[in-house]
Order: sequence, then structure tokens, then C-alpha cells
Amino acid sequence: MRRYETFIIIDPDFSDEERSPVFEKVKDLIQQEKCLLIMLDEWGDRRLAYEIKKKVRGYYVRLDYCGTGKLVNEMERFFRIDDRVLKYMTVLLDKDADIELIKEEMAKAEVKETEPDQNKPNIEQDASDINVSETAENETTKTTESE
Repeated sequence: MRRYETFIIIDPDFSDEERSPVFEKVKDLIQQEKCLLIMLDEWGDRRLAYEIKKKVRGYYVRLDYCGTGKLVNEMERFFRIDDRVLKYMTVLLDKDADIELIKEEMAKAEVKETEPDQNKPNIEQDASDINVSETAENETTKTTESE
């Protein structure tokens, strides 16, 4: 199976409720073809580099998925027909993607997102350590100056 990345620019005049059927249709197409959706990343409303269909802003969405050429053709046909989609572009990332490896990476990413950050340094503790060391340096400097 191949790994693809598709960028979609949706008309920003549509609300979240009006945009969601586009995402649902994409998810349905991927499930029908027995493919794998790795990530659906909504970048949000951004300024376009140039006008598209008399619009200066667009709602950007990035899809990362593994699938077949048939899936890509079907998705692009849907994007051409749907009036909410201003522009789209699909790029082939990997000709021979390892599905099992990708699923493991996805599982690891989910675990990292769900567990709390225990590796984060405690800012208050670090600040108190700094103050103690600064105080010790100041006291050492004062004693050497007075001698």
C-alpha cells in the first residue's frame, strides 16, 4: 500500500457543521477501500497566497493516509464535485509503506498524548534551586571581598 498526503482548502464561509460532512465523506471513502487514515490535521482559517474563486482566505486541512490509487482517484473526484472545496493537492509520500510499522507509531503517539508529562521539569523547583545557588555565590563573594 502507498502512503499519501492530501491538502484541502475549504471555503472559510462554511461553518464547522457544514465542513464536517467533507471529513466524514473522506473517512468513509478510506474505510470502504479498507485503507488507513493516519492523521486528519485541521490547520484552520488562513490567508491564501493568491485568490482562489474570489476568496482570499481558506480553511486548510491535511490528510495523511495509506491507500491505493483507486482511493486517491475517488477522493479527488469527490473534491472536484464538492463546492465547499476550493483546492486540493495529493502527494505520494512512500511507494511501499509498512502498515504494521505505521500502526505501531500511531499507537505510541496515542500513548504519549494520553499519559501526563512526568518528564516536564518543575519550574518552581528549578527557580528555587537557582535562587539557592545565586545566594551561595553572593555569600562567597561577600566573604572573599571582606577578607
